[in-house]
Amino acid sequence: MQAGFAFSKLADRLTSLAELPPDDLDLLADMPSSIAHFGAHQTVLRHGDEAGQCCLLLQGYLSWQNHESADGQITALCVPGDIANLHTLYRPRIDGNLVALGPAIVALVPHRFFREVTARSPAMSHAMLLMLLADHAIQRNWTVNLGSRDALTRVAHLLCEITVRLQIVGLARDFRLSSPFTQSDLAAACSISAVHANRTIQELRRCNLLQWQGKTLTITDWPGLVRLAGFDPAYLSIRSGANDARPPYVRSATADVAVA
Repeated sequence: MQAGFAFSKLADRLTSLAELPPDDLDLLADMPSSIAHFGAHQTVLRHGDEAGQCCLLLQGYLSWQNHESADGQITALCVPGDIANLHTLYRPRIDGNLVALGPAIVALVPHRFFREVTARSPAMSHAMLLMLLADHAIQRNWTVNLGSRDALTRVAHLLCEITVRLQIVGLARDFRLSSPFTQSDLAAACSISAVHANRTIQELRRCNLLQWQGKTLTITDWPGLVRLAGFDPAYLSIRSGANDARPPYVRSATADVAVA
């Protein structure tokens, strides 16, 4: 696959889950799509829609939100390289609202393309299935995060997860990232008040774990944040067979927890 290919982050995401031969990855080069630009808090998909295409996130962040929640409760977060509604390949009806957290660029890819690719390539079919299963594992972990961690640990764990998911696709390797959240968004993702979210971020700053300036978030003490969160990236399903290619923060995260 050509360097700089527009959908290379999808290739990065898939190869973090399964080994894919170059010929299989090259199938993505024929991906038909229309490119859509969304503004902050603009709805991409609405509850009850019937989807005939997948939303591949190229830039920015998308969130799934509870359509019945008055405060826009965030139930999942998508980063570049994610197919936000991969499940609609099997069940087209949309449950919840898919909303851009900030400016976002999305490739809208017809379902038929992914069906054709997975029919032609068993390896690609396997990788796509693992991607769907990883999405479910992330969702289960979010449930644990909300149900059994205090606010400080909850926020720290979420920030660890987002950082690793970004680094898998070649972003935030210096632990500096475009913040996916306003503090109100963070509150909606962690089921706390906006005031509590602000206090939590201030506490993480006081502990010298991160800096949050404007729209840029910098993690200044990754091992410390991992220990505070009790973060173990195993649920992200990063393949062990790719150990040499995996960035060192992924390989060391479990060790950081173990020595806490």
